[in-house]
Amino acid sequence: MVAIRPVQAADLPAISALDARLTGSDRPAYWQEMLAPGRHFLLAETDTGMLAGFIAGEIRAWEFGQPPAGWVFAIQIDPRLRLKGVGTALFEALVAGFKEKGVTRVRTLVDRKDHLILSFFRAQGMIAGPSLQLDKELS
Repeated sequence: MVAIRPVQAADLPAISALDARLTGSDRPAYWQEMLAPGRHFLLAETDTGMLAGFIAGEIRAWEFGQPPAGWVFAIQIDPRLRLKGVGTALFEALVAGFKEKGVTRVRTLVDRKDHLILSFFRAQGMIAGPSLQLDKELS
């Protein structure tokens, strides 16, 4: 099993390295921003202290007339530990933090072609929400 705890600044190199390995993008400044007050940034570590995964989000209020909701910005699990409940444990811990703040909904955005993450969020009970994302390429 894994232990879930808030991310600390000393965890950022390992988080950035895992993210870069999985996405091909090195974004240390992005992960530093996730430590801002009001953000919910959690990690899972094994009993040997190995980073198993992380999740980041925040509560966003009243965008386009919507009531406050918890938003999941990112989740990454070490591929060697997938299908072992790490993602679910992180998601449930994040949701518990949102509930403590009085939030009754959790939302996220996913690429419709990313079947792995779609399957994960569906397994957490998430379904299509009331909003429709609109997109325009800027050239």
